[in-house]
Amino acid sequence: MKHDLLAAPSLRLRLFTCLFGILGAIVSAVDANPPEGFQAVFNGENLEGWHGDNPHTTVKAAEDKREEAIADQQEEFKAHWSVDNGELVNDGHGPYATTDEEFGDIEFLIEYKTVAKADSGIYLRGTPQVQIWDYTEEGGKWDRNADKGSGGLFNNSKGAAGQLPLVLADKPFGEWNKFRIVQLGSRTTVFLNDKLVVDNAIMENYWDKDRKQPLPARGPIHLQTHGGEIRWRNIQVRDIPIDEANQRLRGDDKAAGFTSIFNGADLAGWTGAVDNYEVRDGAIVCKEGHGGVLFTDEIYDDFVVRVEFKLPPGGNNGLAIRYPGTGRASYDGMTELQVLDDTAAKYAKLDPRQFHGSVYGMAAAHRGYLRPVGEWNYQEVTVQGSTIKVELNGSIIVDTDVSTITEFKDDRPHPGKDLKQGHFGFAGHNDPVMFRNVAIKKLDASAE
Repeated sequence: MKHDLLAAPSLRLRLFTCLFGILGAIVSAVDANPPEGFQAVFNGENLEGWHGDNPHTTVKAAEDKREEAIADQQEEFKAHWSVDNGELVNDGHGPYATTDEEFGDIEFLIEYKTVAKADSGIYLRGTPQVQIWDYTEEGGKWDRNADKGSGGLFNNSKGAAGQLPLVLADKPFGEWNKFRIVQLGSRTTVFLNDKLVVDNAIMENYWDKDRKQPLPARGPIHLQTHGGEIRWRNIQVRDIPIDEANQRLRGDDKAAGFTSIFNGADLAGWTGAVDNYEVRDGAIVCKEGHGGVLFTDEIYDDFVVRVEFKLPPGGNNGLAIRYPGTGRASYDGMTELQVLDDTAAKYAKLDPRQFHGSVYGMAAAHRGYLRPVGEWNYQEVTVQGSTIKVELNGSIIVDTDVSTITEFKDDRPHPGKDLKQGHFGFAGHNDPVMFRNVAIKKLDASAE
């Protein structure tokens, strides 16, 4: 008797259900429709858009030989990385999978699955790393805090925020884990399997011995290989727009204890060179061709100030810190923190202590962290005792103690640098630099 298996409705249904399930499993490995605003950086088919680079090897090469050093790693990269079932697979060896594209402020989604005793990580802006561990005791790395789980900024200094994950969020081996990472400047937030494991921590620059230089403004993403098979899928990234980045960095002023000192409509609460400034589109603007110091009625000791600013081409202004009410903010006050278009050709030969964010004439700021001219920047300044810290767009560009500074630009002394209190203000220099959303939080001097 001839049997037609497909003629039996129940068998036919089971076969089609099984086939659909297999196809579904294959399709589900790669999300063909990334969330709105995201782009896939792995196509699920081949290694297009990726190359091999172990930055620990590359950095040893002379700077003019690094492209050659990366080129030398490509054959090994292709030997150890492959695509299987829509997944990017590494066998535990070889250089790291590295994006051809470089990224700045991003939201990054990625899923991974690994095996016992494997060790991996995600390098952001070319810098280690969001750690991936074998979190079990059998993995043999509890002495390195593997028992705390994955997702921490492993290469941060011991005890620094973010160095250890807030919770253990790993899934058992054989299951897919999912990261969501938000990075704004050096500020890094990590969710693992929808659990917050790093909360807005500064990711330190591993490549800088003293950990003073912030992360690069842009850089590639590396997927590390380190001793065991790891699979990756659904690798997607979203560039975070400037306005969103500024708002995320700022957060909720009121909840954080900040008080607005500019009402967005007029200069009530401000004094000094009021005739040389105006309010335009909700921002304080220095009138073109005018200058002088516009400063608060109120006097401050220790404080944190938040401000957004927009530079015109070649723009120059400054933040007056502990200003006494007369004289020059840069010398008679504690200092003037430069607000400057570093990219302007006319400033190319300035003393390093004159560029944006610098403690004028005393301490140079790290450069390269301003947004393009004409865009709004977000800056937070902490003044406590004799210390000043400047965080620009999520990256700390100055962290200094002026009481220890003994060398000054042009050997000109700064008699006001040791002031314990004074006004906050803006030091205009003829350019229409704009300031908005200005808020201050007073600090308890006992917290020094």
